[in-house]
Amino acid sequence: MKVKVENKKGLEKDIKIFIDKKTISGYLDEKYEEIRKDVVLKGFRPGKVPTEILKRQFGKSVYGEVIDKVLKDTTTKVLEDQKIKPAGQPKIDLKTFGEGKDLEYVISVTELPKIEVNSLNNIKVDEYIVKIDPKETDKRIDQIAKSQNNFKDAEENYNSKNGDLVVFDYKGTIDGKDFKGNEGKNTQLVLGKDLFIKGFDKQLVGVKKNDTKKVEVNLPENFPEKELINKKAIFECSVISVRNSVEVKINDEFAKNLGAKDLNNLKELISKQINDEYKNSLDMISKKQILEQVEKQKIEAIPNNLIEHEVKILSQGMKDEELKKNKNNLENEAKKRIKTGLILNAFGEKNNIKVSQEELNVEIQKQFKMMPGQEKMVKEYYEKNPSAIDSLRGSIYEEKIIEEIKKTAKINKKEITKEEAEKILKSENEKNLKEQEKLSSHKHDHKHNHDHDHSHKEEDKKSKTKKSTSNKKTKSVKKAKSVIKKTKSAKKVSKK
Repeated sequence: MKVKVENKKGLEKDIKIFIDKKTISGYLDEKYEEIRKDVVLKGFRPGKVPTEILKRQFGKSVYGEVIDKVLKDTTTKVLEDQKIKPAGQPKIDLKTFGEGKDLEYVISVTELPKIEVNSLNNIKVDEYIVKIDPKETDKRIDQIAKSQNNFKDAEENYNSKNGDLVVFDYKGTIDGKDFKGNEGKNTQLVLGKDLFIKGFDKQLVGVKKNDTKKVEVNLPENFPEKELINKKAIFECSVISVRNSVEVKINDEFAKNLGAKDLNNLKELISKQINDEYKNSLDMISKKQILEQVEKQKIEAIPNNLIEHEVKILSQGMKDEELKKNKNNLENEAKKRIKTGLILNAFGEKNNIKVSQEELNVEIQKQFKMMPGQEKMVKEYYEKNPSAIDSLRGSIYEEKIIEEIKKTAKINKKEITKEEAEKILKSENEKNLKEQEKLSSHKHDHKHNHDHDHSHKEEDKKSKTKKSTSNKKTKSVKKAKSVIKKTKSAKKVSKK
């Protein structure tokens, strides 16, 4: 086999391959020997059919199969020997081929650029440590204490009021008749919260222990028996006890009831909990700093075919007019993503970073815990969607790369207060929202809301910051993963 590499424009190369007809004939003879034992033809014993007869019967298909294998094997070997990593699928152009002829063909390939990653040792990154004021911890513990129900039996002849707990049995009737679900035992209601049937508990205000009280209410819209909705029901309630709310004492016993060793241990746990609420979002800012510096690293060139492919992804849903108008912006964004992915992948390869099956399983188990009761659905999703596994592997892969980069990075540790953390997160969130608006202005009117709903505004802000700062991270994950897949798939050859 003769090989000649011709450099074309930039990273594009043509590799000319020549294999003489004698070598091809040897491959064909091996194939005929392989199939001879399985061919059954009238007039010939098994395994004794002459080669000339086999050629007449199966010549075209055998030649096609042999040439396909030769092309695949030789292309893979040539690329490995020449140390060429293709950026995407190589193309093959057959020049000379056929039975009894030499085989000549050209591999057209775009090579991945050579990337130097030593400069990543000089990455600078801020690492935030949130110092929680003890007053903040005490405030959180006080809120927990107030949310705890703590009641003690009231004195005899005490009349209930809002905030008290009334324990009672009841039996309801509609027009003097029983109905399904009309009885309850040891029912507990905190008066004033109106959490049972609307208007029920306010009629129990003023009752004493051992009282019997008739309560009239309309059955609610969510009542299980649909035919009884909005019907007037009379509940006869037998009061078992009335209990007064007692302020929870914050002490070691209180802490133990919450699973801590003592009150000091509870304070440590709550302080860590508050810190963790900010840590994830602040860590995402640190990772974004790393990725922004990775983007600034020099790279020889970016393969045009990868840029074209990425632009197609970015421009999905765009009309031709929009595409032409935003072509430069799309290409610049595509180059950033590809460049980051290529550099991260090169760093991962140099440091032999890999993702094990065990690491994948651990990540999937985390998702099981996040979706209790839906484990089967999550499992089936990954089983039916190999691309989802690839995406998950890519995320873990980049996470490991980032952690490896941090090992040699110049880390500037910053101890900040909770208030300072909130300011940083707010500023980062506003910055990212502007970036997203700028990017989305180049696209259709499609709006993507990646934020989860939170009951507290503070948590909502942190969630948005985490999502928006991770936006760039997610893009580079996919690009790193894409480069890996394309490099591997380069061994699969397609004829031009």
